[in-house]
Formats: sequence, structure tokens, C-alpha cells
Amino acid sequence: MDDVIKISLADANTQWVLLGTILLGISSGVLGSIALLRKQSLIGDAVAHASLPGICVTFLLLGEKSLFPLLIGAAISGLLATFCIQAISSYSIIKEDTAIGLVLSVFFGLGIVLLTKVSQSSVGNKSGLNDFIFGQAAALVGSDVKLMAGAAALLTVITWLLFKELKVLTFDPEFAKGLGLPKKLLNFVFLTLLVSAIVVGIQAVGVILMAAMLITPAISARYWTDSLARMIVLSGVFGAISGVFGTIFSTFGTGLATGPFIVVTATFIFFISLLFAPERGLLTKWVKRLRLNKRLQHELVLRKEGKSCQ
Repeated sequence: MDDVIKISLADANTQWVLLGTILLGISSGVLGSIALLRKQSLIGDAVAHASLPGICVTFLLLGEKSLFPLLIGAAISGLLATFCIQAISSYSIIKEDTAIGLVLSVFFGLGIVLLTKVSQSSVGNKSGLNDFIFGQAAALVGSDVKLMAGAAALLTVITWLLFKELKVLTFDPEFAKGLGLPKKLLNFVFLTLLVSAIVVGIQAVGVILMAAMLITPAISARYWTDSLARMIVLSGVFGAISGVFGTIFSTFGTGLATGPFIVVTATFIFFISLLFAPERGLLTKWVKRLRLNKRLQHELVLRKEGKSCQ
């Protein structure tokens, strides 16, 4: 197995894929933490699914599969989906979770229809668009990874620069309003960052699994700390680890998709956190409860012995 890993990692394409998935894991983990605490994780799921029609429309307009224009189309479609979700929940009796489900279904259904139209068209350079559904990290090349690296670095830097404002807005919106922070502008900026992170990752993980990259590392990190700063760092680390091991596992066989392995690795980290986290882990709580029961029983025995001596 060690020889297989060494041979795989020596391949230039695998190195590019590994770098791309690490950057994807970091940027997704960082923004996913804030989205989780703002209770906007499901918006990420809707945006991921809603990006598909933007990709298809851009391809139909250009007639070629150029990554950067396709990602721009996906971003426009994702931002439109977030606008629709907020408009529906703000100006109707429909709640946000219902609006998310509605927008997700409509946009993704439209994307499948457009994808079918693309597959039936006479355009020659249409192969590979299906990979945006489930992802195809193995198809990443140097130029794609450079684009992902630049976007991930920019997203991380912007999040770091706006960390204090986003922290106040997340935990105390009224206090943020009292400070004079532009609440609507900051919310729009964060949603734009979230959409950008999703758009950057859909080629590697796919529109269906991209939501897991936002949610799972963030939930795992939440078990280990109460500090937002530490949670963001841990979430980024967990996302990067998922990218590394998911990429390595996918090299063990031919035709294995990298995206699902990344999500499975992230899920494994979540179960480790669920069971063994120092304060919130289920097994940790169980062991502490056993120790407490033994201590109480021991104190009870000592009290009974003390009374009997009297």
C-alpha cells in the first residue's frame, strides 16, 4: 500500500489534485463555520444545486467548456438563488427552510433539463459537464488548481479581514446594528463569499456533495471548542485533512471519484469528534458519568461507614 501511495503521489496530476482539494477543504471549512453559526448551512446546499443551470447556460452561450466562464455563470446562478430565498422568506409567509427547499428543487431541476439539452446538442466540446454533478477532481489540471488556489486564498483573506464584523453580526445582530455596522452589506458580502467557495469546489466535489464540504468540517470543529477563531482554524484543518486522505484513497483504484472519498473522510472525522471530543464527545461524557457515579457511590459508602462507627 505504501508503494501505491508513493507512486500515486509522484504523479504530477495527482499532486495538482491534492493541492486543489487541500485548498478547497480549507476555504470550505473556514466559511462553513460561520455559515453553521449563522444557521445558513442549508443555503450552501441550495446554492450548490442552483449553480448547475448557470454552468449549462454559460456553455450554451459560449459553445465551449472553459472553466473560468463556467464558474462565473455558476456564481451568478448561485447569487440569484440566494436572492430568491431571501425574497421569498422576507415577502411571503413561507419560512426560510421551505424557501430553500423550493429554490433548490426548481434550480436543480432546471439544471438537469438544460444538461439534457446540452447532451442532445451538436456541440462537440460538451464532454465533462456531467462531472459538475458528482465532481471529478482527477480532471483538474494546473491552470484549474491555480484558479482554485487564488480564489481560496482570496476568500480566506477577506474572511480574516472581516472576522470581527462577521463575529459580531453572527452572535449579536442588534449590537452590530447599534455599532453602525452595515448589516445588509455584510450579509451580502458573506453570502457572496459562500457562493464563491461553493463555485470553486463544484468541479472537484460536485454540486450534490459540495454542501457536505461546508457543513461536515464545521460541525466536527464545533465539538472541540467554544471559540469561533479556533473553530474556524480547526474546520479548515479538518477540511484540508479530508482533501488529503480523500485524494489518496481515490488513487487506490482506477475510475474512483475523489469527491465522495473526501466527503467520507470528513464524515469519519465527524464521528471521531462526536465520540471523543474532550467536552462534548459521547464517549467522553459517558466515561465522565461513570467516574462521577463511582465517586458518588464511594462517598455514600464512606458516609454509611461513618454513621455506623458513631
